[in-house]
Amino acid sequence: MSIEKILSSAPVVPVVVIDNLEDAAPLAQALYNGGLKALEITLRTPVAAQAVKIMKETVPDAFVGTGTVVDRATFEASVAAGADFMVSPGVNDELLALAKESDIPFLPGAATPSEVMSLASHGFKFLKFFPAEAAGGTAMLKSIGGPLPQVTFCPTGGITLESAPKYLALNNVICVGGTWMLDKQLIANKDWQAIEALAKQASEVK
Repeated sequence: MSIEKILSSAPVVPVVVIDNLEDAAPLAQALYNGGLKALEITLRTPVAAQAVKIMKETVPDAFVGTGTVVDRATFEASVAAGADFMVSPGVNDELLALAKESDIPFLPGAATPSEVMSLASHGFKFLKFFPAEAAGGTAMLKSIGGPLPQVTFCPTGGITLESAPKYLALNNVICVGGTWMLDKQLIANKDWQAIEALAKQASEVK
């Protein structure tokens, strides 16, 4: 499985925080039914790794990956959970070494031309651009695309339903990461139909 195939499965990758394990299955189903095929589950909560396993069982045709992979512990937790892919907000030598040893597709984060060049030199053609809005948004990505056209991005961080099309219009953007379809109040109310409707809206962004 290639990271390119995963990222091209839908225009938006939802960045999911699971606080309550009971939400994992219905939330995964709602997002998948709405057309979002790649789900990034952030390892920021105690139940996140367990949620990955549940989501994979619930929607076996989806790509269920982990986010906020920042060190050996979160990398190994991702492997143990059976993650289909891993996403990091940045990169360090330890993560690079672990990624090279693993068959699991890895999407490292970069925010500057130097970071992009460094990761490209390690063979990474697909990168997370994070934090997208704070790091210069579409103007920065356009600028990077000039001297470094061989790298393609999944921008994440501050992107909305309104701004997503501007990113997706860029030649060096394959998809965007976002959280706007994961309304906390809707999740608290267990309104999975509303979440599915928001996911459908996101899956049709162009």
